[in-house]
Amino acid sequence: MRRLRTAADLAKWTGAGPVREPGLSLIDGAGEKAEAAAAGELGSEVAVEGDPSEKSGMFRSLRNHNYRLFLSGSVVSNVGTWMQRTAQDWLVLSLTGGSGAALGITVALQFLPIMLFGMWGGVLADRFPKRRLLMTAQSLMAALALAMGVLTVTGQAQVWHVYVMAFTLGLLACVEVPTRQSFVVEMVGRDDLSNAIALNSSSFNLARVVGPAVAGLLINWLGGTGPLFLVNALTFAFTIGGMLLMRKTELRTPEPVKRGKGQLREGIRYVFGQPDLLLPVLMVAFVAVFAQSFSTSIALMSTEVFKSGASAFGIASSAFAIGAVVGALQAARRVTPSRRTLIVGGVAFGLFQIAAAFSPGYWAFLVALVPAGLAMITVQTTANSTLQLGASSEMRGRVMGIYVLVFTAGAPIGAPLIGWIAELAGPRVGIMVSGLLSLTGVAMALLVTRMVAARKNLALNPAPATVAV
Repeated sequence: MRRLRTAADLAKWTGAGPVREPGLSLIDGAGEKAEAAAAGELGSEVAVEGDPSEKSGMFRSLRNHNYRLFLSGSVVSNVGTWMQRTAQDWLVLSLTGGSGAALGITVALQFLPIMLFGMWGGVLADRFPKRRLLMTAQSLMAALALAMGVLTVTGQAQVWHVYVMAFTLGLLACVEVPTRQSFVVEMVGRDDLSNAIALNSSSFNLARVVGPAVAGLLINWLGGTGPLFLVNALTFAFTIGGMLLMRKTELRTPEPVKRGKGQLREGIRYVFGQPDLLLPVLMVAFVAVFAQSFSTSIALMSTEVFKSGASAFGIASSAFAIGAVVGALQAARRVTPSRRTLIVGGVAFGLFQIAAAFSPGYWAFLVALVPAGLAMITVQTTANSTLQLGASSEMRGRVMGIYVLVFTAGAPIGAPLIGWIAELAGPRVGIMVSGLLSLTGVAMALLVTRMVAARKNLALNPAPATVAV
């Protein structure tokens, strides 16, 4: 396996041009690599190529007992989560007479807390035992789903109840998501990290296939969305139970970072000072603005353009997720992430959104959703793996906090914007604009990263002073 060890490798990864000083570490700070190597944690390096003979097997990370428990519980809980997400969207549409703006507001409220407090969740993930944080956050999420289910079943649910639930879920996600992301390496280690990330994405998106389809059928059969919230509350028992059964001695738990001033700023400087980490952050930031609002577009296209019911909406959401599952399984075969995969995925996501906008019928729309889902998950898994492999153990929580921030904070911008455009000009125009802006975002991410890399190159290799003769 070859890793980014020199400034020349950095320039090749970022596309910033040649760097003339070989042997320069990517990470500033005396002794950091020595400490990381002693801990078996070369966190200051980013793997960009790999030998397939070195690591193989699509499911190799499942050889870890703790990860098997974690993934098994996640499969069940993720199905419940997507059932609830579908029920939430359908409940809002039912209560508001099909308002795209109300649906966009709901999505925005769920992700707004990440924008405000997301990076602090990463700080907490570095400070406290991640397993304990996860169990606490997921217990609170289960209680929230139970309360919303009771309100809906009893006929007391109103739109503002959904708004409150969405915002509260967002607050809990500020801690739960970066903690869960950075907990993976403690279960499987660095060697199996990329594979475990891909399997997590496969699990999440397999649930995205099953959950909405089952939810659509259950809404029709049961005549309401309330039971789906109750089912989701029960599914959290599988993840919490799995973590309780883990073997603590097999966890690779780092020393918690002691409380101190400036830890959040330190994490920001750490990411933005390294172009090899900055590129995936920016790519996710630009693409996620519209990826997170895509479920809104699917709902509006299904109900307003194709005049379909809850079942058709669930099937359309599942078609998008099928592509995501395929993309995640492809990622599981890769040994290490690459810059090219990241960029191609971003461009493809924009193009297939545009193709979906011009779909002449419902079945053509479904066909366009599959590669769109594949492209979206390719960007996510590649960026996630690059960041976790590139982050040192004491910074991983904060790095993933930034990742979660940029991944989810775009929804408060993208969801209302696309919902508003869809109401004014129609859902087709909304998806088309989303695709065009996604392509623009990829170009901007590359441009900004090259500028940062060029500035770093100039600082490391100043032009020689000229002497007047």
